[in-house]
Amino acid sequence: MGWIEHSIWWHVYPLGFCGAPIRDAAPVPAHRLRHLLNWLDYAIELGASGLLLGPIFAAQSHGYDSVDQFRIDARLGDDSDFDSLVAACRERGLRVVLDGVFSHVGVQHPELQPALIEGRTSAPAELFDIDWDAPGGPAPRVFEGHGDLVRLNHATERTADYAVQVMTHWLDRGVDGWRLDAAYSVAPDFWARVLQRVRAAHPGAWFLGEVIHGDYSDFVAASALDSVTQYELWKAIWSSLRDRNLFELDWTLHRHNDLLQRFIPNTFIGNHDVTRIASTLGPSGAVAALAILMTVGGIPSIYYGDEQGFTGIKEERAGGDDEVRPAFPGTPAELAAEGWLIYRAHQELIGLRRRHPWLTTATTETLRLENTHYAYRTRSANGADYLDVIIDLDGGQPVTILDPAGGALWPTGS
Repeated sequence: MGWIEHSIWWHVYPLGFCGAPIRDAAPVPAHRLRHLLNWLDYAIELGASGLLLGPIFAAQSHGYDSVDQFRIDARLGDDSDFDSLVAACRERGLRVVLDGVFSHVGVQHPELQPALIEGRTSAPAELFDIDWDAPGGPAPRVFEGHGDLVRLNHATERTADYAVQVMTHWLDRGVDGWRLDAAYSVAPDFWARVLQRVRAAHPGAWFLGEVIHGDYSDFVAASALDSVTQYELWKAIWSSLRDRNLFELDWTLHRHNDLLQRFIPNTFIGNHDVTRIASTLGPSGAVAALAILMTVGGIPSIYYGDEQGFTGIKEERAGGDDEVRPAFPGTPAELAAEGWLIYRAHQELIGLRRRHPWLTTATTETLRLENTHYAYRTRSANGADYLDVIIDLDGGQPVTILDPAGGALWPTGS
């Protein structure tokens, strides 16, 4: 599975990117998924090697409330649109990873009401986590207090079969792996049982779990996942730059070193669930955060729009994700002129990483550490190669990357 070690993902939330209606009571079906075809060359020019796609399956609203993961959401199109997208990615050498929601489903899932009516011994009931003794009658247990999200029953073979069948169906159709939404909320042994079966048919597939807190290494070992989301590093990058406390980043990079001895985490500074990095740090700070991301070990993903300096605040309210999940215009030519400077910085830093592929598994060592000044050496796993990264929050250039001879690799000309 050597391909994953060279992966840099362009992470896209398709329902937002393609301008699909999220909360319309009766949305009009449309072939919106083809909108992505106009952006594949843009992703390649950015330096990405694949698309990490948010949910594209039939759902009630935001996609994580699925009702049928064997069917493309009508707001995005149909199987032919999906096939065209995969074929276009293949022509360009782009990998495709899909977002699977196997923790929960939408309350409108067609098997839920039959399960509640037919009772606990019925076939539909095997799929759901139902409190059969709830006051007022049987009631489905929900995901993290969200009444529209119904938990699946991960103790049954029916649910394991369902996850295996969905993953295998789309891997057979040409995708390269899965992001497993809310993987942290499911017992790791469920994933281990499921992935053993899926890998039997698709040994080269890659599986990324969404894990926010806890012991990442233990979760990977118990679940048989290939990787998990490195939220700890995400938080340390932006907060140490914002708060001018680089001790936090240093502490986290030491922990990150330990993770890299066991697996390669998915690293990021933005995704569909968090405030945009440019809103947190401003344009210059966002580029500094990217420079750190691109010089530490991991499998990085760039959230669509971050490469253009998009802003957006995540809020805990209905519709609070809308700002960080916007529509993209028809073509790259329609993007605002001021975003291309940040895009070029992304190209430069991603290009630097591609010229030093050993950075995927590189670990760091501290050379100098103060609140606003930090230097670390990022070194290859075999110890033969290294780069030095200088962070100076008091100077005009927040991050400088040096080669072993002390020459500036980035920014060029410094």
